[in-house]
Amino acid sequence: MHEVGNENSNPYRNMVMDAMRMSKGNVRECPIVEEEPNADAARFFDLLRDSNEPLWDGYTNHNKLSAVAQVFTIKSDHGLSEAGYEKIIEWTRSILPEGNRLKENFYAVKSMMKPLGLGY
Repeated sequence: MHEVGNENSNPYRNMVMDAMRMSKGNVRECPIVEEEPNADAARFFDLLRDSNEPLWDGYTNHNKLSAVAQVFTIKSDHGLSEAGYEKIIEWTRSILPEGNRLKENFYAVKSMMKPLGLGY
């Protein structure tokens, strides 16, 4: 597993950067502006935040994005229906600590993953 806060070893942060066609150099060169980001930039920053936010406070093995990506991959690899996926998420959320950040349903996961170009 990777450390959630370490940008260099976070493959999910790197996945976001690749999907949005951003290199580390591009990000460092971005000027700081005081205006609201456009829709694409907002999605990019949301995904970056999700790639650095732990699944629950104090937990460092997975972040919001890594957990969703891995469950999404299981669904795809094993041909699970949306109903099957929903049951797995429902059960998983029931055993995770209160206040966990795992997306609550398939629709929320699809919305989160869409900017990365990952269909279902």
